[in-house]
Amino acid sequence: MTALAAPAPVAGDYLGRRRLRRFAGVWSLWALGVSVVIPGEFAGWNYGLITGGFGGLLVATLVVSVMYLCLCFSLAEMSAAMPFAGGGYAFARCALGKRAGAIVATAQSIQYSLSAAAVVVSVGDAANEIIRYFWGIALPEPLLWAVAYAIFVLINIYGIELTCRIALLLTVVALGVLAYFAIVALPHFDIRLALDVPVTARGSSWLPNGMTGIAWAIPFAVWFLVDIEMLTLASEETEHPERHLPKGILSGIATLIVTALVVLFLNSAVPPGARIIGDSSQPLLTGFQGILGDRMRPVLFAVFALLSYAAGFHAMIFAAGRAIFAQARAGYLPTVLSLTHRTRRTPYLALIAGTLFGYGAALVIMLALNEVHVDAVLVTMAVFAAIVSYVFQMISFLVLRRRAPQMKRPFVSILGATGAMTALVISAAAGLLSFSNDSYHAGTFACVLLFAASALYFQLVARHRLRASPEEVFAAAHQAMIRGNAAAVPAAPGGARHVA
Repeated sequence: MTALAAPAPVAGDYLGRRRLRRFAGVWSLWALGVSVVIPGEFAGWNYGLITGGFGGLLVATLVVSVMYLCLCFSLAEMSAAMPFAGGGYAFARCALGKRAGAIVATAQSIQYSLSAAAVVVSVGDAANEIIRYFWGIALPEPLLWAVAYAIFVLINIYGIELTCRIALLLTVVALGVLAYFAIVALPHFDIRLALDVPVTARGSSWLPNGMTGIAWAIPFAVWFLVDIEMLTLASEETEHPERHLPKGILSGIATLIVTALVVLFLNSAVPPGARIIGDSSQPLLTGFQGILGDRMRPVLFAVFALLSYAAGFHAMIFAAGRAIFAQARAGYLPTVLSLTHRTRRTPYLALIAGTLFGYGAALVIMLALNEVHVDAVLVTMAVFAAIVSYVFQMISFLVLRRRAPQMKRPFVSILGATGAMTALVISAAAGLLSFSNDSYHAGTFACVLLFAASALYFQLVARHRLRASPEEVFAAAHQAMIRGNAAAVPAAPGGARHVA
């Protein structure tokens, strides 16, 4: 195997021109974490009703909830010990080396860019409902996507303070919409409506596609909670990451597990029933209309949905920008993408790069596969990339727990290695199951091609151009410990705050 070159030292102003600003506290982190996931409660998850039925999606959601709870405890420990903007890439780089770091960095960039692209499709749908109501026309979807990207990229470029405040406002609005839906839906709950999906020869009303349906439903159950781990990317913009990150991650996942289960039960079991809800591009709005009918104007549904989708879209753009920023700062992507704005201290070029990639992916899928739901393909791609990232991050946790017990850990997961192993097994199984349904293949194989292209770029170009970013310096300093040398090395968080 060819040895990888040591990261090149950086010029005196290299990191100075790539500096982020600290602002986020626990509430800001909670809002970012909840808002980045909340669109999954409004749309995307419902396709699992068609593939797995209500029973299959319920089982898949419970399994996935356990996975995310274990994952978040593990990430809370690692992010407090390694508070770098690279998040999962930093963990894998430290524990497993440069190639593993490159894989996770790629997975994160794909995951967050395509998650944003999947949600912008819903943003466009909701915006067109409003436009159609007032003016009786529908604008081209790609035009609406471009407008949405432009607005929220500019907000993210403006500064971390505005980003966090808007995330908090939109999160409260989105949770308010879900709470209102729960109140009006509960009197109409009828489990028979949740079980009206057509049954195949091998199935039952609870499992219309049999046990296989549970496997097919897992990617859509993941969509309920996927991206909560993006909070690790906010480490260098958090005031006290060793304290605030664990609280933000764990409070966020607790909120989201509750909302996911409420939506699954109530949205599936109200008129017009799971068969129609499962094929709707706006399942929550379809449920609202089935319950309230003409008592509320459809345009209000669309406004509520638009604000809620905007919450997640806004946070996903933030995550994609930080993932690309950290990857570029270390040399895994062209370093120019890691430059930050001179006064705003935001990674403006990385934000623009993530936007171009996500928008391009949505446009290509719409033109090439016009018989499928664009957002469904993007969801499967984002989920597959997320699962790859989870597998490597949980292996990293286990390696660091075993080989680097001296590493300073301001927060220690109460689930320990057992929790990480549980998340690892479920993640790996979910990744394998992505190949079990033919309808996922377009997205999954496209994702594999992106990984292959990234690996080729790393082998031919990036590995010769790595830079001494905070993640790379920390990993190099801890290599002796990780390889089994008992000698203590300095803990990173304090130093990281100076060099980041």
